[in-house]
Amino acid sequence: MKFALFGNTFQPKKSSHARNLIDLLQSHGAEIIIDREFYNFLVSDLKLEIEGVTLFDNGYFTADMIISIGGDGTFLKAASRVGDKNIPILGINTGRLGFLADISPNEMQETFEEIFDNQYTVEERSVLSLSIKDKKEERKLYALNEIAILKRDSSSMISIHTSINEQLLTTYQADGLIIATPTGSTAYSLSVGGPIVVPQSKTISLTPVAPHSLNIRPLVICDDMRIDLEVESRSHNYLVSVDGRSESCKESAQLHISKADYTIKVVKRSNHSFFDTIRAKLMWGADTRC
Repeated sequence: MKFALFGNTFQPKKSSHARNLIDLLQSHGAEIIIDREFYNFLVSDLKLEIEGVTLFDNGYFTADMIISIGGDGTFLKAASRVGDKNIPILGINTGRLGFLADISPNEMQETFEEIFDNQYTVEERSVLSLSIKDKKEERKLYALNEIAILKRDSSSMISIHTSINEQLLTTYQADGLIIATPTGSTAYSLSVGGPIVVPQSKTISLTPVAPHSLNIRPLVICDDMRIDLEVESRSHNYLVSVDGRSESCKESAQLHISKADYTIKVVKRSNHSFFDTIRAKLMWGADTRC
């Protein structure tokens, strides 16, 4: 098998298991290619000596499987590089929660034994497509987790005029609005009170951030619906965050959000379920009173 490796390049501790991973893959005779930025980090910061691998840049690679070493942020960056290549991604969690990257370093040995024996599952996760139209320009961005519309200044909220399938839903007076996939329901959306959604549910959730009206609540819609947004702000601009990557957007821009025409494939161990992850990561059923 051919594996492409991505990793965290900011915190050495989160990539410290790369040596064991590379040795493990090479012991199975695997072909390894490594993102050049990650390779340079391993060599210069972690002082690793790595032989028998090939380097790649940007999106110029092919592989049977992607391996992301880090947290969910690293996984999302890897997913953005994979795009519509249809290559499954395995996440090794050296971060904190790890809903996407849910294989611990201690599980690597048995996990790859299962992979080389073809004993694993692949889940398809939906992706959001964001079109930003401003005058004659149009750009498209893609999100595995969420698209967040957020105020830029610290003093006043923004008005987000929201339509679903060209029918007015409401105008959110809030600090922002999070539009999340089921995968993203356990990320930013969850932290502001959004619902936890099963990954295969074919839905999109809309969760306001600090809404001015107490009767505004999260909403879940079908993922074949289109969301149109127009934003008003006292500063005449606002932030658009796509899987944590933020940029400024002008008040005149029109935003159109719908399901993308491709999915991201996520590798899971055969004995791991979404409900196992929820119980473990959110400590449901744990008694912390002692």
